[in-house]
Amino acid sequence: MSKGRLIVFSAPSGCGKGTMLAEILKNDKFRTSVSATTRSPREGEIDGVSYHFLSREDFMKKIDEDAFLEHAEYCENCYGTLLTEVDPYLEKGINVILEIEVQGAMDVMAKRPDAVTIFVLPPSLKELRRRLEKRGTESQEVIEKRLSKAAGEISFADKYDYIIVNGPLEEAVSDFFSIIRGEELKTASMVETINEVLQNA
Repeated sequence: MSKGRLIVFSAPSGCGKGTMLAEILKNDKFRTSVSATTRSPREGEIDGVSYHFLSREDFMKKIDEDAFLEHAEYCENCYGTLLTEVDPYLEKGINVILEIEVQGAMDVMAKRPDAVTIFVLPPSLKELRRRLEKRGTESQEVIEKRLSKAAGEISFADKYDYIIVNGPLEEAVSDFFSIIRGEELKTASMVETINEVLQNA
C-alpha cells in the first residue's frame, strides 16, 4: 500500500479555503489534521475534534518532546500540528491536509521537503475585500487589517509548489484534485508500478 501525501494548504482569511476543504473532505482518502492550541474552547467546540485543547504547560512539554511537526504563537496563544495527527494516517495511505498559515507552512517545508504545498489565491484583493465585507461580521478597521495581512501572506505564495485561484468553487476543487493526481503520476511515485510491469514481462 502506498503512503499518503502530506499536503500543506494555505490561504488568506476570507479566501474560501474552508468551503474548498469541505468539498475535498467528501473524499475519504483525505483528512485534515486537528491542531493543538492553548486557547480556551469557544462555544460548540469539542476537544479532539475542533482542536486538541492543551494547557500552556502541556504544550511546552510537547515542544520539549519534539511532538510537533510545526508550532507557532499567535495573539498570545500557541498553535501546533502534532506528529500523531500526521504520520499514523500517512502510513495508512490517507492524505493529510495541514490547513496552516504561512509561518507554519515554511517550517513544514523545511522539515518535510516531500510535502505537496498549495497556496490558494483570491481572484483579486478587490474581490477578497468584497467577500470580507459581505460577511458583515467585522468592522471596517478589522477588514483593513485582514487585507493588509493577506497581502503579506500572498507575497509568500511563490514559495509553494502550486497556486489555485479560488474563483468558481467547482473549478478550484477540480484544480486541487488535478494537482494530487499529477503528484501520483510523478516518476518517483511510480517506481513500484514500473517494477511490477517489468516483473510481469
